[in-house]
Order: sequence, then structure tokens, then C-alpha cells
Amino acid sequence: MKTNKYVEELQAKSTTELNETLVAAKKELFNLRFQNATNQLDNTSRIKDVRKNIARIQTVISQKAKAAN
Repeated sequence: MKTNKYVEELQAKSTTELNETLVAAKKELFNLRFQNATNQLDNTSRIKDVRKNIARIQTVISQKAKAAN
């Protein structure tokens, strides 16, 4: 499945790389919301996908933090 591969890729990254990925995903979500508000967004389900990816990234970050303690 796509999500399993994506999570495996996230788990292979370092914490700093994950934070950079998180910032990029949040910027993308902001841009998608802006496009949606101005009726320029064709694929509105992309917002849902990005939100879920942000949650996945945050989950992996917290798992790594717990494992480090």
C-alpha cells in the first residue's frame, strides 16, 4: 500500500528531516486552503490527504522522541 511505504520512508528519516518535511507539508496545506477559498482548487480531496500526511509525520516524530528516552 502507498501509506505503508510512505510511513516506512518517514521512519527512515532523521528528526531534522522529519521537521523539514512537516514544515513543507504545512505550507502545502496552507496553499491548498487558500486555493480552495478562491475556488482555484480542482482536487479538494488533496486537502484531506495532506492533513493525514501531517498527522503521520507528527506520529513518527513522537515515536522517535519516545524511543530516544
